[in-house]
Amino acid sequence: MQLARRFRIPAIFCALAVLLCALTSRPYAEMGISDDGTYIPIAQHLAETGHVVYNGWGGALLGWQLYLGAAFIKLFGFSFTAVRMSTLLVAVILAWLLQRTVVLAGVSERNATLGTLAFVLSPLYLMLSVTYMNDIFGLFAVVICLYGCLRALQAATDRSTISWLCFAVATNAVFGTARQIAWLGILAMVPSTLYLIGSGGMMRERKRILLEGSAACLAGAMFIFVCMQWLSRQPYTLPPQPALHRGEEFNVLSSFFHAALDLPFLLLPIVVLFLPELRRNVRRSIEVAAVASTVSILILLAIQSRHAGIYPLLEPTLRDWVTKYDGYGGAYLAGRPPVFLHTGERALLTIASLGGLLGLIVSLLRPRQTSSATGKSPLLRWRQLGTLVAPFAIAYALLLVPRAASVDGIYDRYLLEITVLALPCMLRYYQEQIQLRLSTAALFPIAIMAVTGIAFTHNMFAAHRACADLAAELRAKGVPDTSVDGGWEYNFTTELRHSNHINDPQVVLPSHAYVPAPPLPAGACYMPKHDETPHIHPVYAISYDPNACYGPAPFTPVRYSRWLASTPGTLYAVYFLPPAER
Repeated sequence: MQLARRFRIPAIFCALAVLLCALTSRPYAEMGISDDGTYIPIAQHLAETGHVVYNGWGGALLGWQLYLGAAFIKLFGFSFTAVRMSTLLVAVILAWLLQRTVVLAGVSERNATLGTLAFVLSPLYLMLSVTYMNDIFGLFAVVICLYGCLRALQAATDRSTISWLCFAVATNAVFGTARQIAWLGILAMVPSTLYLIGSGGMMRERKRILLEGSAACLAGAMFIFVCMQWLSRQPYTLPPQPALHRGEEFNVLSSFFHAALDLPFLLLPIVVLFLPELRRNVRRSIEVAAVASTVSILILLAIQSRHAGIYPLLEPTLRDWVTKYDGYGGAYLAGRPPVFLHTGERALLTIASLGGLLGLIVSLLRPRQTSSATGKSPLLRWRQLGTLVAPFAIAYALLLVPRAASVDGIYDRYLLEITVLALPCMLRYYQEQIQLRLSTAALFPIAIMAVTGIAFTHNMFAAHRACADLAAELRAKGVPDTSVDGGWEYNFTTELRHSNHINDPQVVLPSHAYVPAPPLPAGACYMPKHDETPHIHPVYAISYDPNACYGPAPFTPVRYSRWLASTPGTLYAVYFLPPAER
């Protein structure tokens, strides 16, 4: 045990588990996957020219993410896969760092290891670990800031405390350049740490810490201001989302309601450990279930009365297609995409996650134990932990309000930061109030989620490889890329080969950058984001269904493997236009 602690073997095990599971999924495809199809060309341009040039998609600064991706291009040559492996490197390091952070929060090594595995082997984390989206990079900035703040609170000397505070500010400033919302570490988490240091009647004794820590926060805030000013002056970037408009309140309510349903699913192996609490207090469980059901019904009725979207309750993480479709953007191809987990399986996952959440609430309502289950006083008190994470979580939720008001709502990947802050709190509560050691049975749901994540990630990349292969077949037969609708992910990659930016109407610099695309011919099939890819004039479309649009085109279908499915998947080329328009 001493050897394991010295060399951080449990944390290394978490990191290696992410690496093994991610590589097992065979994560390679030479086309864009969601947003990374626009981010990768920016990294490629940086590697070739040394300059950061945006291309009209998204308002993320990207920052150090671009330089790491460019470094991988320099080392291994350009490919979509080479750039995505930079994300996997960060995801592996993040798994190690998260385990150490959870231990610092007062959780035992064993419980921290199981909890970290539950988070990093989830389908969402594994999928994001092998794409070039900025979620893992931004999450890394939050976790390393939390790590620095915890070390500052537990430091033995003033000098060490100041060093760790400066470490938290500096790392959050640099790594937060990938995803600006991560800068809440400087704006909320570090000030909370300073408040904790200055409280308890020790203001005078620790005056140096407060002065130097405040100076570090001010320097960090100035860095953020300079970065945001620089970003606002860059061509082909999108401005921040506007504030909430009148009449959008119920859209926000709908988005947050369904985000709340997603949260327990993201930590399912930990949440299900609270299911036995329902049996221990049946009466209280019935009361809590009745109240929760009533509140949920009232919220759904309020949302429906304002004609806002209602997402099915039996589809956890529906917003990013995890557990439903074989691909992040698979539903944007023509035809109906294959279902990954069917209704019964998704219903079982939902019952387990919501049942575990109900058990957690029931447990919170019973009288607390007067002393921790460990029999010793932890280095970090609950008040300190709550003061450290609560302001960040509240500010983060408020910044999601404009996004919640939009048509797309809150994607479940936006919940990663909230989930990672909830993880040490749940683990510590369990070991102090329920049971000292997490049950070995937790390994079973961890393994289930890991297998699900591997299969989902594999199927997603297999479908994207098939899409790229079918497009290559059409190209070999003389069909240009601009005559193929391969879904918005493929289309964005094609558009950026013929233009220096996505034709987004939100782009304000340079002026008149947006030019409305001509309408599609009469009778043409539906093409998502058509206005943003004006260089694409489809004659053919890639489809899951050979009879979609105007029927099969004379090209060989491409089959792809689907793990945990009874049949393989197949993509077809179909006619996009009616005969009179071809």
